[in-house]
Amino acid sequence: MAKTKSPRVAADGTYLVADGLVNNGRGQNPKLYARLLPDGRSSLFLRFYIGYQRDGQTTFRKETLKGLFLTTKPRTPIERESNDEVLRLAEKIRQEKGAEFIADREGYVLQKKNKNFLDYFQAYINNYTKKDKRMLQGSLNRFKDFLKDTPEYNKYKESLLMRQLTPDMVEDFADYLNNNGVGGGPRSYFNRFKKVIKYAYEHDEIRKNPRRGIIIRTDEDTLKKILSIEEIHKLIKTTYKGQNAEIRRAFLFCLTCGLRFCDVSTLTFANIDYSNKILKYNQNKTKGHSSSSGVTNILDDTALSLLGKPAEGQSKNDLIFNLPSANACNKALSNWAKKAGIDKHITWHCARHSCAVNLLDRKVDVRSVQSILGHSSLRMTENYL
Repeated sequence: MAKTKSPRVAADGTYLVADGLVNNGRGQNPKLYARLLPDGRSSLFLRFYIGYQRDGQTTFRKETLKGLFLTTKPRTPIERESNDEVLRLAEKIRQEKGAEFIADREGYVLQKKNKNFLDYFQAYINNYTKKDKRMLQGSLNRFKDFLKDTPEYNKYKESLLMRQLTPDMVEDFADYLNNNGVGGGPRSYFNRFKKVIKYAYEHDEIRKNPRRGIIIRTDEDTLKKILSIEEIHKLIKTTYKGQNAEIRRAFLFCLTCGLRFCDVSTLTFANIDYSNKILKYNQNKTKGHSSSSGVTNILDDTALSLLGKPAEGQSKNDLIFNLPSANACNKALSNWAKKAGIDKHITWHCARHSCAVNLLDRKVDVRSVQSILGHSSLRMTENYL
């Protein structure tokens, strides 16, 4: 990170983040700011300039960059490197948010967005040469049925301009497919629909990035389900006759440490340093492919109690959790969630996602979450922000 003078800290403990990465904030909207914290860190946020009001007051809007923290006074190369990486990520987010803000504020609309999406979709199909062309046509036909059958969107059944294709409309279309289809049909049609939208976005026909603005809700939802702290407490309180105690114990452990099923199912007592409360293991998914496959985590008392200690006659190479197949475990999780009153499709990998998101919600810095999950770079952890 470039050397800079000490920041000018305001009375409320905030200061403009000024270094070579952000060009000292000149001419930027939003600008990157930080707030001093008692623990020696600074939390990052964006400050949007809105404009002058009639009373002459300047109006600003603040947006916190959850999980992004700087070491306020870095003293070691590791702290400085961490600050550099966090700032690069923050600057990337700032630029994206700035582009969205300018587009929304100025009412900027690409001329291409005057195209009829229905005609564009059909032209895409006509030029398509792959084997799933019939599925693409079926997707368009069902979207037209959706427009015709939905009073709110009936006026668009003949012509739907690109700029009129909103995230709410796409989400409603997903629900329509789900309510009027069976098996894998809704997902297949919706995946083709997304494919056309993605193509339109990549060719500047649609300004908004669909992956950031569109929510998919179908029976075979592929979105990563997150268990909130309240839902985790429901699981903890829920026991029932015939429940597999090993699955229960292992899943709760993964909720605290973010392990994948392939890692927790092969975990042995040799991976645990009980005297120093440390977990060390190599990620099976990245072993031999990444220099970051090794993970070292500090264990709290809850995690240690879930692990337990070797019973008499067990060796350090014995498995800690005796789990059935991944499929059997996921079925057990689904039953457990249902009995706990949680209306979500829960799989084992949800523990990893939930661990990451809940840590960030509790203001754990993104660098620490990266270490806990064993990600090779912050870019992977960025998905949880």
